[in-house]
Amino acid sequence: MHTHSLFELNEHIRRIMALNFQQPLWIVAELAQIGESRGHRYLDLVQKDPATDDIIAQAQAAIWASEFRQINARMPQGLPPLLQEGLELRMFVRPEFHERYGFKLHITDIDPAHTFGQLDIRRRQTIQTLRELGLLDLNRSLTLPPVLQRIAVISSETAAGLQDFREHLEGNNFGYTFDCQYFTASVQGKNAETELLAALREVVVNSARFDAVVIVRGGGAKLDLMVFDALELCQTAARLPLPLLTGIGHDVDESVLDMVAHTALKTPTAVADFLVQHNLIFEGEVLEAAQTLEQIALNTLKYAQLELDRVETTLQFSAREHTRRRAYELDSVQQTIPLLTRNLIQRQQQTLDQYLALCQSMHPNQVLQRGYSITRKNGRALQSPLDANTGDLLDIQLSEGHLKATVQ
Repeated sequence: MHTHSLFELNEHIRRIMALNFQQPLWIVAELAQIGESRGHRYLDLVQKDPATDDIIAQAQAAIWASEFRQINARMPQGLPPLLQEGLELRMFVRPEFHERYGFKLHITDIDPAHTFGQLDIRRRQTIQTLRELGLLDLNRSLTLPPVLQRIAVISSETAAGLQDFREHLEGNNFGYTFDCQYFTASVQGKNAETELLAALREVVVNSARFDAVVIVRGGGAKLDLMVFDALELCQTAARLPLPLLTGIGHDVDESVLDMVAHTALKTPTAVADFLVQHNLIFEGEVLEAAQTLEQIALNTLKYAQLELDRVETTLQFSAREHTRRRAYELDSVQQTIPLLTRNLIQRQQQTLDQYLALCQSMHPNQVLQRGYSITRKNGRALQSPLDANTGDLLDIQLSEGHLKATVQ
């Protein structure tokens, strides 16, 4: 049996492939990893089982520098945003096999519409899941504190929007101060979702220290914002115990994170303006309340003063009227007392005269003059015959003398 060399085998494989794949063809695969060298892009492509998420096919691909520039020039948003790990790409490829370098797919074109379509499907699925879980309006149901001052800010240190946010917030025209604690996280790229989730979970642990959470980043291409459509990230954000404000920096597209946030604003500076305006409204309410209280106090004092004046006038009038009546009563009493005194003396004199006449009429002499007598025994007036015995010597007093008598 003839034994073939490796080169012969690989050369045979190359010829077979060249014969069977004379024209490029469209394929769909997920970008697992990407590298760059001297302008060339080297891609690891995979296909996963939808049920188990296991890799069932894998291949290496390349976009040569010249073709990269051509493809990039044809796309309004450029090619780099499409070349992100985890995205599904529809690519126009030419299968090639080299005796030394093995099998590789030579990519000559990429269909961005396919990737956008897949992202839109994934986005719709995320929104539907959030709606079924009742999370779309959960964070929006939280009440904003009257003053937003302690802010947890999540962003990348290199994000242009973060610097705009800080300068706009710190340089506000009203002199408001904000206590911002910054949590660093990537806002695009393969590590963005993991880092954003870690930052949100750290904020939840320290939620008592904050009034609100802010996520900001600068502007970017549509594909740069796909991390903000991730289901787990949006679920975690919706369940935050604090109001979430977003300023992701895009004017047209609305991310799912914007949909679950308490307040979604277009840019980081708009978030800063919102915080300042919110506190300005509170200050206005405080000033208005102070003016209202001052007016109420002034009105109360005014009404109290009027009432005091009325009471003072009433008291003065009442005092004069009372004094006048008392003086009139005193005059009346003063005039009445002599008359009353004379009448009283006369009545008492009449009473005394009556008592005197009664006493005089009851005097023993008056009784004797009417023919009565007083019989005494041993100087004591007798009241009953039994008080005297036979032979007792009695003294009988008459009106004009005495008689001596003996009892028989």
